[in-house]
Amino acid sequence: MQKLPAIFEIQPSSGLPIYRQIIDQIWALIASGRWPAGTMLPSVRQMASELEINMMTVSKAYSRLERDGLVERLRGSGMRVLEQSLDGRLSERKTQLRPLAESLVTRGHQLQLTDEQIVAAVQACLEERRR
Repeated sequence: MQKLPAIFEIQPSSGLPIYRQIIDQIWALIASGRWPAGTMLPSVRQMASELEINMMTVSKAYSRLERDGLVERLRGSGMRVLEQSLDGRLSERKTQLRPLAESLVTRGHQLQLTDEQIVAAVQACLEERRR
């Protein structure tokens, strides 16, 4: 059984649900190319065991990734990363961005920021990237 990448780090006190942390980290692995199409995800049991979390939490994360079209379930074999087209239709790209936006909004509200302050923070980041 291979070890999980060191990138998997669960922070129970972050306020972000654990299943969402798993989704975000797997999404980052896929988007960065570290997990290309065809990569098999760790089994639910392995992920839960190594992260010391409930198997249902991992299962929920995997189901969301499948629903979002990032992975597919192979009967009897587990979950596999699907081919991703970053040049795909705008709606597909927005779908891929949405979980990150939801996480950002959730975290901003946990920090007691207003919607306007969250938007301003995003705009500041975008302006910095343009420079």
